Amino acid sequence: MSIERESMEFDVLIVGGGPAGLTAAIKLKQLAAAKGQDVSVCLIEKAAEIGAHILSGAVMDPRALTELIPDWKAQGAPLKTAVTEDKVLMLTETGARAVPHGLVPDALINHGNYIVRLGNVAKWLGEQAEALGVEVYPGFAGAEILFDEAGAVKGVATGDMGVGRDGEPGPAYQPGMELHAKYTLFAEGCRGHLGKQLEARYNLRDGVDPQTYGLGFKELWEVKPENHRPGLVVHTAGWPMDNATYGGGFVYHLEDNLVAVGFVVGLGYTNPHLSPFEEMQRYKTHPEIRKYLEGGKRLAYGARAIAAGGLQSLPRLIFPGGALIGDDAGFLNAARIKGSHAAIKSGMLAADAAFEALMTQRQRDALTAYPSAFQDSWLHAELYKTRNFKPYMKKGLWLGSFLFGAEQKLFKGKVPWTLHNSADHLELRPAAECAKIAYPKPDGVLTFDRLSSVFLSNTNHEEDQPCHLQLKDASVPIGVNLAQYDAPEQRYCPAGVYEIVRENDVPRLQINAQNCVHCKTCDIKDPTQNINWVVPQGGEGPIYQGM
Repeated sequence: MSIERESMEFDVLIVGGGPAGLTAAIKLKQLAAAKGQDVSVCLIEKAAEIGAHILSGAVMDPRALTELIPDWKAQGAPLKTAVTEDKVLMLTETGARAVPHGLVPDALINHGNYIVRLGNVAKWLGEQAEALGVEVYPGFAGAEILFDEAGAVKGVATGDMGVGRDGEPGPAYQPGMELHAKYTLFAEGCRGHLGKQLEARYNLRDGVDPQTYGLGFKELWEVKPENHRPGLVVHTAGWPMDNATYGGGFVYHLEDNLVAVGFVVGLGYTNPHLSPFEEMQRYKTHPEIRKYLEGGKRLAYGARAIAAGGLQSLPRLIFPGGALIGDDAGFLNAARIKGSHAAIKSGMLAADAAFEALMTQRQRDALTAYPSAFQDSWLHAELYKTRNFKPYMKKGLWLGSFLFGAEQKLFKGKVPWTLHNSADHLELRPAAECAKIAYPKPDGVLTFDRLSSVFLSNTNHEEDQPCHLQLKDASVPIGVNLAQYDAPEQRYCPAGVYEIVRENDVPRLQINAQNCVHCKTCDIKDPTQNINWVVPQGGEGPIYQGM
């Protein structure tokens, strides 16, 4: 289809309206104002509104935010609940043992941090960006990378609207816009659709470890006042995971009788019968978790993949015409169970480099000052200290926890060795070699099914559009995934998107794309990497309310 698109020109284009992208936009405008310069900054976000696709636990370290906006408290930033108490529990099926405070690694000490609803923080950052003159456009998905004649990134095209399922323009068809810039910063979050393409085109992953991931679930509950302890942070390891499978849970007590409960399953698990969603539901039945939730009401649900590989899995950050920031690169610190502070810092560092380049009349070259500044930053030092966390966890819960704890407590992370990560999709074993897992039926009070959960995520996609979950080879779901792995996509998807249906006893894969919560797990965990997640029409997907 030959498309004639309108175009707009900017100094800097930012793709993604999470903490990293919004911070980069704010920092650029702050630098321009300090120098009396006019720098045009455009930020696009695929969600219908800023913050609607943001999902995080979240305990936030305010260090980077304080560097960006020193008076954030006076400006009304929604960091309302300071951490008052940390608890780290090792769970068995019916019991729990608290890790003595003196043995808890510094990475899990949260004094000075805040329990937040990160979607609300993103919304507030969006307001700050707009007040500084950033052009913020929610509801516009970056669908295609644009390149100039020299092969440098010159911007992106937003997605076409009104295309039918057959790929042809419908009666409401509107072509996307071309957004051109001197520099483009990609801040799409974990497993970014465009970031993945940039890594391949510019060989950004050469010489580094594969990225490894977790799938994080979160529910927001309104609990009974007598069960609420504002500022309490609970982290758990152990049950319901077995010793060989990485995973852990959290309970964060916010303000207003709100509690965030969640669970993370490392996507390097080996048993294709495992269902991360069911593990999350089972987790809530543990006595130490149930006691906070009983008598309460579930308000919201969501799921999102998490980049957890650490420093050795970071790609090269720059390429001609732009850079990767935030979790599009993978800055999250899995050992601290935190990423927002890292995303904010990376956005600031990239903005500094882009502004310096603009002031010297450069455009579409490599922002080499960005990775250099990262190397010299406190963020690099923090990630270096905890770099072995995820590889240690591959050794099993107890041995991995002991080794990481010893490295942190005895050596303060200053060890000469760096352990390495392997790709999650290579870890699945054939279904016939693995034990099946019997999960209890949901009770509709404490535990729930997928579809009622997806309903709470406010997810919506127009059905008459090209499927945004693309199969590279349509024969693989039955010929390989079902035959060898018992169709694990039915279980690893947290939203019931993938379903094996049988017609005249002939199986086929049905893709319920309208259920998709944009977690990206299918793009990560599919054993043959046959599923390619691309952006649907702008404005679609979940609408999380302050998750």
